[in-house]
Amino acid sequence: MKAFCRIGVIGAFLLFIYILISTPATWRGQTSFPEKVTDEKVESGKLDRIERTLDKLAKLIEEYGQRKPTEAIIPDEKQEKHKPVVPKLYPDSYLFTNWGDGLPEQEQKEAEALFQIYGYNAFLSNQIPLDRKLPETRHPSCLKKKYPKDLPTISVVLIYINEALSVIKRAVRSIITNTPKHLLKEIVLVDDYSTYNDLGKQLQEYIDHIHEERPGLIKKVWHSQQMGLSQSRITGWEHATADVVAILDAHIEASQGWAEPLLARIKADRTVVVSPVFDKVHYDDLHLEPYISFSHGFDWELWCMYESFSPDWIKTGDESQPGKSPSVMGIFAADRAFLGEIGGLDGGMSVYGGENVELGIRVWLCGGSVEVVPCSRIAHIERAHKPYAPDLNLSMRRNALRVADIWLDEYKKNVLIAWNLPLQGHGIDTGDVSERRKLREKLKCKPFSWYIDNVYPSLERLDNILGYGVLQNTLFKKYCADQGVVPGSIPVLYECHFQQPQLCYYTTDSEIIIGGIKSHNYNNNRCLVDPGSGSVPNLQDCKMAQLNHLHMHWDFRQGQAIRNKATNRCLEIAQGETADYQLIIQQCSGQSWTIQHLVKNF
Repeated sequence: MKAFCRIGVIGAFLLFIYILISTPATWRGQTSFPEKVTDEKVESGKLDRIERTLDKLAKLIEEYGQRKPTEAIIPDEKQEKHKPVVPKLYPDSYLFTNWGDGLPEQEQKEAEALFQIYGYNAFLSNQIPLDRKLPETRHPSCLKKKYPKDLPTISVVLIYINEALSVIKRAVRSIITNTPKHLLKEIVLVDDYSTYNDLGKQLQEYIDHIHEERPGLIKKVWHSQQMGLSQSRITGWEHATADVVAILDAHIEASQGWAEPLLARIKADRTVVVSPVFDKVHYDDLHLEPYISFSHGFDWELWCMYESFSPDWIKTGDESQPGKSPSVMGIFAADRAFLGEIGGLDGGMSVYGGENVELGIRVWLCGGSVEVVPCSRIAHIERAHKPYAPDLNLSMRRNALRVADIWLDEYKKNVLIAWNLPLQGHGIDTGDVSERRKLREKLKCKPFSWYIDNVYPSLERLDNILGYGVLQNTLFKKYCADQGVVPGSIPVLYECHFQQPQLCYYTTDSEIIIGGIKSHNYNNNRCLVDPGSGSVPNLQDCKMAQLNHLHMHWDFRQGQAIRNKATNRCLEIAQGETADYQLIIQQCSGQSWTIQHLVKNF
């Protein structure tokens, strides 16, 4: 296509020269000559014009040759001002919030349709080069590091289901381009039962093209039914043959120098599981946003989250040093044999969620460690939505309970509290966990209490919870205490929906927390407070309420009144001016309350 375009430009100018030579002067807008012109002068003038035209043609060809194939031609500002404005057809779509100005209507329709399918801008992905060069996001100290020459080889596993073809191609190309040839043994593509046609023949054609350059580099494995993220990673690990296996999503781009820091760390310690830093590729315009280095933690629902490295890491002042991490976010590399020794990945996990936390906990408890390596960078597309699983809560909850059953010992109750499930008889099938428990015994893994003490001390132990769930007045069981408008500090009575704003907790410290409880001791909860005057209850930061000696302690027995210890007034409900019932603080009239679940009878 590039050669064709050049021929087209040259051909057009040669045609222009021919016309210029053969066309009478009057046709070119010149009505008369200022003086009588001889044949010699006419021929001389023609030659001058030809020479000038050829000079322009030579400069144009030179400029065209210097321009990169993907370089945009800057439009004329005057033309841009008069360019018709194309209205956005989907002003409420996340895709078009910050992208798509001036896009023709037909292309808007195509882009929106692809966005709904993939959760990111596949339309734009199809336009940009497969080998685009990403900005440098590593810390300057990383660029000075030298790594051993005899690093272990690596198998890169890419997991996907119904991914955009151009995204998979770009992931493959970035890995090939940015991984030293002698280190990259293979790329394993694991297709978890995709149904899109272009991931069949068209993807295979691309693989064949790669094999012309690197024979046998890519292995493709296709599941005959959807088996979920964890099982797909197991499949990839089973087909990998290199010293180290790196398991990545397929909607990534490997950055320059991504592999060497990971391989060097594993070479130094084969029991460490390492993760790169993920830079964010925005789902709408696909631009790269660098992320600072964080460790990977989780809450008691076992949703993963970013956290700061330990104070010891920060004190070193060296941002290139690996940092200890409680878990992995989902993209990681490990010694392939060591991963097998500790049980690989749990094939009992379903669909999505929790498998990364399970791996991190198991590695720490069973003889290994987890680190984030800041000098390794992977660009990762963050989807606006996950089309293959619109509601992840069901699989995530089930997987979290499975992890709790196997690894969390007495802290299993914290997962149940976080998901607002009863301690007994929750009725959720977590699958057969017997083999994983046998694995734990075989490996002589440490108890989870050791993990909290030595790896993740910022996890709140929740040892002081007596009751949890929705708080209901026995007069009107249809309504629940609710945190009310946020930001705001006035709790309300609202029709029960059993979601986070209505989750309450009664503690051994006689505190009533409303609006959910935090999983980490560096976060603050909000406690019910009697202001001492008036009838409106308050919610205040528990630590600040304690510091300021507010009236935050309550006598409460299941099925009885909620009485403030300092003011002797009760939390009750009463009819307001609009005939709606509301929470009030008043002299006790005998109203009673129940909390949904009990840890201990009280």
